[in-house]
Amino acid sequence: MSKHEFQTEVNQLLHLMIHSLYSNKEIFLRELISNASDALDKLEFLKLTDEKYKELDLPSKIVIVFDKDKKTLTVSDTGIGMNDEEMVENLGTIARSGTKSFIESLTGDAKKDSHLIGQFGVGFYSSFMVAEKVEVVSRKPLEEKAWKWVSEGNGEYEIEEAQKEDYGTDITLHLRDDAEEFASEWRIKSIVEKYSNHIPFPIYLVNEKGEEEQINKASALWRLPKSELKEEDYKEFYKQISHDSEDPLLWVHTRAEGTLEYYTLFYVPKKAPIDLFRVDYQPGVKLYVKRVFITDEDRELLPTYLRFVRGIIDAEDLPLNVSREMLQENVILAKIKKAGVKKILGELKKLLEKDREAYEGFFKEMGKALKEGIYSDFENKDALLDLMLFKSSEKEGYTTLKEYKARMKEGQEKIFYLMGEDENLLRHSPLLEKYREEGIEVLLFDDEVDAIVMPTVTEYDGTPLENIANVEEEGEVGEETKEKFASIVAAMKAELGENVKDIRLTKRLKESPAVVVFDKNDPDIAMQQILRQMGQEVPTPKPILEINPDNEIFQKLLEKNDETVTRDIAHVVLDEAKMAAGLEVDDIADFNARLNRLIAKAI
Repeated sequence: MSKHEFQTEVNQLLHLMIHSLYSNKEIFLRELISNASDALDKLEFLKLTDEKYKELDLPSKIVIVFDKDKKTLTVSDTGIGMNDEEMVENLGTIARSGTKSFIESLTGDAKKDSHLIGQFGVGFYSSFMVAEKVEVVSRKPLEEKAWKWVSEGNGEYEIEEAQKEDYGTDITLHLRDDAEEFASEWRIKSIVEKYSNHIPFPIYLVNEKGEEEQINKASALWRLPKSELKEEDYKEFYKQISHDSEDPLLWVHTRAEGTLEYYTLFYVPKKAPIDLFRVDYQPGVKLYVKRVFITDEDRELLPTYLRFVRGIIDAEDLPLNVSREMLQENVILAKIKKAGVKKILGELKKLLEKDREAYEGFFKEMGKALKEGIYSDFENKDALLDLMLFKSSEKEGYTTLKEYKARMKEGQEKIFYLMGEDENLLRHSPLLEKYREEGIEVLLFDDEVDAIVMPTVTEYDGTPLENIANVEEEGEVGEETKEKFASIVAAMKAELGENVKDIRLTKRLKESPAVVVFDKNDPDIAMQQILRQMGQEVPTPKPILEINPDNEIFQKLLEKNDETVTRDIAHVVLDEAKMAAGLEVDDIADFNARLNRLIAKAI
């Protein structure tokens, strides 16, 4: 017998399981059945692809046994099993997701938090919500030795050799006093029907008379005709494969026949998966061939921008021993992927047209990921642009590009937009003043990803898009105005020096005294922020300060002709313009001192 300590993160997790996440204890059985199904999937694959395993003759099944008197519940499978090293790896540590991410995602609401369990690959540990001790006895096919893993969830576990007649895994839970309800026939049946009805392997319950009774349908739901399925069937299956407690937003169920035969069932969740924007996100689509599970780790089954989609692809014409490399280059899968993307985008478009409120809820959750497709999926770019929602200078809420075009003023030839990361700053940007006066709507691109994605969109439905921050002014201020303010501009240039690339008079402002813009060859503010977030060193380009000669400040400067005031005004106006654009002020103390001097003089 050997003693081991749990990985530190597992200890934290066990503490949560035992002391905090009690509100939905029944999901422990869903998780154990799901793990058993995975073990059966892996062995089924080997039976069909590896000569060594072809002679194995145990039927693939899951068996549940309970004992009311002893207060035990056992979940057994005839799957791939584990040896002692795999027990340490699989039951003593958490590899891919990490409890750190799980803990960071907790809300403090036990009911909500318990629903996160399956999403992080930590389902086995949910056993400790109901068990004071857990025993796992497992034997791998083609190996003689069996191994036993035991823990009371107290920070350590033991592993020793054991006896087990057949290969597979038996997990026995010694139930806590407050969890005796799970050692009963009706309770087990109700949980299996609720969560695991469409596990593609039979689940048997051994009743108190010792008789085995199959308690699930064991049907590959995605292969059933739509006419045989109810909404509840789809919803239950979604919860089973996604570990999500909410119903899905929508689903797309397809059977293709003819030269290419396959089945797909895709779900769009209501809430974004926790790891949606993590580099190590877990793909949500499982690949089967003729009902045999192949992989759930292939990111090529759908485009990256649809990584929130959950579901199944089941192909008839792929070899069962298809490799990871073959998957990435497979023509059949490429066709299935192409058709699947069109179906998913088509369903999202229907949702946008029929249920705007539901679609806006979806877009708030998954819109940033969807936008990535605009620059990565050229074939579907137009369809994706139709699905985009943007904020607007002239209305609350969201608008589409199609709706914007329908509202364009007569004679307006472009779709105008302004980009940044703060909606409030964008709505109050001095750059909007001219457009507001002329009654022209401007779209506000305030997602971080917009700075990368939207510059690749030069037109929509034949209408060019233009960033108003990059618009060259139509005509300059008159020569008389230039002459009139020449001394002020020269004094400000001398004072600000290297802090600005240039200072010029502008006609684009109606109220504000000044605005900062950037040379068209320099990255704008939003792009600068994106590049820094990506870890790139970006030298901050010097802004161009445009000043409004009609503003009261500059009109009074002409009258005063006070060099000290002009120097202070130059710095204060520049700093105010930078703040309005979301840029940092170089020296707050200096800004305050100059502002205070100007206020004192005004009083």
